[in-house]
Amino acid sequence: MTTIKIPPFAALAILLALGLAAPLAAHEGAHFSAGQPGDPKKPARIIQVTMREGDGKMMFLPNRVEVKRGEQVRFMIRNGGLLAHEFILASTDENLKHAEQMMKNPEMEHDDPNGKSVAPGKSSEIVWRFTKTGQFEFGCLIPGHREAGMIGTVGARAGHGRERAIGPGRWNCDQD
Repeated sequence: MTTIKIPPFAALAILLALGLAAPLAAHEGAHFSAGQPGDPKKPARIIQVTMREGDGKMMFLPNRVEVKRGEQVRFMIRNGGLLAHEFILASTDENLKHAEQMMKNPEMEHDDPNGKSVAPGKSSEIVWRFTKTGQFEFGCLIPGHREAGMIGTVGARAGHGRERAIGPGRWNCDQD
């Protein structure tokens, strides 16, 4: 049997690498519960979402969005608060599971197709295509934020209306 000596700093580097591998793996893969990443070159309905805190609460404005299956949406996300926040689009179950990972790794930041971390006073965007019907949510998974009310919902229903352009990059979905 051969014994390999590993210097202490190398052992630490290996442990850190192994410890960081799990949170990174959570963001890999092509499965998304709420649909799929959109094509930024194609038209999308713009939905502006502001994240903020006040009076002991944390919130998204608006906190409810309605979309049609097949619709592409550009979420323009602005952090109007004093704290860092996130916008993570997924099913409630997936967000709850990911929130558990965030409790173990509170420094985790997101720059994913379905989620962004946004510093105070900054903005970001997500282009998303809702390929499934159902109830989805957007939430801030920074520990304590969800519990303080930072959850919004997306209702995706079967589309039966017509889409028409109402301006550059803006679409209106007429409902039947």
